[in-house]
Amino acid sequence: MSAAAIAAVVIGRNEGARLIRCLRALQGQVQQLIYVDSGSTDGSAEAARKLGAEVVALDLSRPFTAARARNAGLAALASGTEFVQFVDGDCEADPDWIATAADFMQAHPRAAVACGRRRERFPEVSVYNRLCDAEWDTPAGEAKACGGDALMRVAAVYTAGGYREGLIAGEEPELCLRLRRAGWQVWRLEAEMTLHDAQMLRFTQWWNRSRRAGHAFAEGAALHGTGPERHWVAETRRALLWGAALPAGILMAGLLSPSLALAALIYPAQVLRLSRRMGFEQALFTVLGKFAEAAGALEFYWRRWRGSARGILEYK
Repeated sequence: MSAAAIAAVVIGRNEGARLIRCLRALQGQVQQLIYVDSGSTDGSAEAARKLGAEVVALDLSRPFTAARARNAGLAALASGTEFVQFVDGDCEADPDWIATAADFMQAHPRAAVACGRRRERFPEVSVYNRLCDAEWDTPAGEAKACGGDALMRVAAVYTAGGYREGLIAGEEPELCLRLRRAGWQVWRLEAEMTLHDAQMLRFTQWWNRSRRAGHAFAEGAALHGTGPERHWVAETRRALLWGAALPAGILMAGLLSPSLALAALIYPAQVLRLSRRMGFEQALFTVLGKFAEAAGALEFYWRRWRGSARGILEYK
């Protein structure tokens, strides 16, 4: 595969040294290197230019979203670009990934998206980094969706209308859903793709990330939940059941009779049940995450009722 047919779009905001590492890993692998900056104040745009990247600075007057940044990168692609590698600015592409993915896409003309194994760079630093690394470990084969890092067929993405810019999270699964509806395929390859540096060291970081996931579940279900895919309907229901309805019911029951508060033991029981499949650590945070996801889902419904979808969940 000739590098002349491939471009890379990197998005980020105040990524510092992580952005430098990301851009350097892409040098020489693509014909066009684009960096889309979402209001950085750490000199990211200047550093990207020095490394030969074309810089697109998003208008500060509009809310930032990853989807909006990726669409801005798409708009800057040179004519004739066949494939675009999207990379988050806190990630470093494997030296062999782009060539491997491009060869696969050429051999599979209905493939619109190819993604591989994303790993955490420092999983040992915190439990939250380890949780991210486990989340990235998904089976190879035809898939429903990809994450932020993926090689995409430009013509397919253009035909689908690009990313939905109003989404604050979950924009990749939503795009993949529209691509699959149009007859395209999404594939996860058994190949190393990127190293991700989450730098997630505090509980509040993990909580906010889980809350955004809950918001994405609810918004995705509101957009496509009535379709045959039932997009994120089950995820939204689980979050609201375990993170909102059950706690409210247990609290009210406990007020009526203190002995009924023992129903709260369903949560440690759920942790033990899940730990048989995923280990105690992941099971514990899966259960805790339902409270954060429920908060995000309820915030989406509240903001939709009030006619707004922005606020404190804005990208980055």
